[in-house]
This record gives sequence, C-alpha cells and structure tokens, in this order.
Amino acid sequence: MRFLFLGDIVGRPGRRAVKELLPPLRAEYDPHLIIANGENAAGGNGITRKTADELFLSGIDMLTMGNHVWDQKEVYDFIDREDRIIRPANYPPDTPGRGYAIRCIDDNTKIGIINLSGRIFMQPLDCPFRLLDHLLPLIKKETKVIIVDFHAEATSEKLALAWYVDGRASAVLGTHTHIQTSDERILPKGTGYITDVGMTGPRDSVLGVQVESVISKFLSLRPVRFEVARGPVQLNAIFLEIDQERGTTEVIKRINIIKN
Repeated sequence: MRFLFLGDIVGRPGRRAVKELLPPLRAEYDPHLIIANGENAAGGNGITRKTADELFLSGIDMLTMGNHVWDQKEVYDFIDREDRIIRPANYPPDTPGRGYAIRCIDDNTKIGIINLSGRIFMQPLDCPFRLLDHLLPLIKKETKVIIVDFHAEATSEKLALAWYVDGRASAVLGTHTHIQTSDERILPKGTGYITDVGMTGPRDSVLGVQVESVISKFLSLRPVRFEVARGPVQLNAIFLEIDQERGTTEVIKRINIIKN
C-alpha cells in the first residue's frame, strides 16, 4: 500500500502549497491515503473548520495535530464530529476529539493512524511509550498497517519511540520541528522512520514565521508578534510503501518541492 504524509502545514502559504503541489504528487505516487499534520494550518496556529475543509478539498484524507490543536477555540465545536482529524492520543481521557483512527480504504482494507505528543520540552502529557503498548494491540485486531505521527521536539525521544515499537508499528514519522531531516530509514523489524517530515509552507522563513520578527525576539528577549511569512513555498513529505499482510515498510522516500 502507498501513502503520502505531508509535514506540518503552516498558514495560507502552506495551504497554497498543498493546493498547487499535491496534485502532481498524487499523479506520480498514486497513494491509497494522504495524511498531513495540520496543527498550524490556520494562520500558523491551530485549525478552523474553514481551513480543514480547504485541505480536505485539496486532497488531504486525514489530518493529525499537535500541541497547537486548541489554539483556535472553534475547534471545540467540530473536533468531536470530524473523524478525519485526530489529536494527540496522550491527552487526558475526557479530552474532546480522538487520538487515533481506523480508515477504511475499501471493504477489505483498513489503515490505523495514531497521533502522539512528545514530553521532552513540551507539555507533560501521558507517556507515549506506554500508551502505544495499549493502542497497538487494539488497532491490530483490525489492521496490521499502522502509521504513527509522533509530534515531538527531542530527536532522542522520537528515535527511541521508533525503536521501542520496531516491528509493531508500520511507521513512526516525526513532526513539530518544521525542519526535514535526512535520516529516513527502515528499522530491522520493518518500521519506517524519519525524525521529522518537515514543513509545508513558506520557504524563506524561520519555521514558517517572518524572519525579521524571529531575529528580533532572539536579540531583544522580549515578546514579539509572529506573522506567517510570505514568498516561495515548499512542500515536505514522506512517501511510504507498506506491505499490507505484514504491516512492514518496504519503501520510505523523502520529498522536498519548492515553488516560487
């Protein structure tokens, strides 16, 4: 089975990149499912009903989230009803929304998708390692193909989690840092891995934000209003081929496209 996973979509430039650059990727790779991290899709922070619908109309099948999931307050109005959006599963049990989903590709094919948040340099949610011990057996009752979006800051935490579930999850794909890493690989027992898929958004920026404002914050150490940058856009993504019967990754490939 073939999948595309897009790195964090940032603001209007990120949505434009999806709209303009995803169609040729879909034609080239013919994926069964397209997943993207959308936690920065609305003005660089959070997601709204309008931005989510725009991304779905542009070809995204599933959206994962992260630490900015609650930044747009209207998300509370629709996240319980929208089964195409998942937020980190390690929030407390009574949190709105869902932390994983099982998508039906056809009558005989199902895909498991899990969203998790890291804890190092981030909000101390439930342990993602132990939570996977609970979630993976549940999902494997329905499918062996399981993709994990691990939204985390520390490279050590991401890599450790991938080794922890090697052979139990099909892929562990890191998000959150907005910088695409060049360490994509398949671990010995078949789990595909990359530390960070990267960012879909403004190329000439600092993690999607206007360069000048970020530099000003570093120089002044005072609060600065961040705005999403403009100009050329990029699309960072990962292509996966996963064996449906074994649930192992057979191909993992980085994608980096730039458009003026």
